[in-house]
Amino acid sequence: MSHFAKVENGVVTQVIVAESDFFNTFIDTTPGKWIQTSYNTHGNTHYLPDSTTPSGQPPLRANYAGVGDTYDEEHDVFYGPSPFPSWILNTTTWTWNAPVAMPTDGKHYRWNESTKSWVEVQESAFTTSQV
Repeated sequence: MSHFAKVENGVVTQVIVAESDFFNTFIDTTPGKWIQTSYNTHGNTHYLPDSTTPSGQPPLRANYAGVGDTYDEEHDVFYGPSPFPSWILNTTTWTWNAPVAMPTDGKHYRWNESTKSWVEVQESAFTTSQV
């Protein structure tokens, strides 16, 4: 099975899964630009089906395409929308990075766009109340 993204004006509008024989017939009768995408590619790395082990194979178009993602025809890559206006597109991984690295002290953080900084989330926000 292969995955294909329909791209209109540089934006992914649909993603389908299809056998190659079906897909060839489908694109002959369905208008739009269809581009293959790989479910196993993210961050410009191709992974084994477990999604954690790099396969060593070349990545296909940097990231798996999702509806609303951008297709950059010049670089032949897919990437998602920016989570915040201040974040910067990393053109090596084709993912978004905060302008300030998140602390790596094992605590939980969320991004505060107004202060352009990481704010610690108290542990109580991650626990559920006991009945």
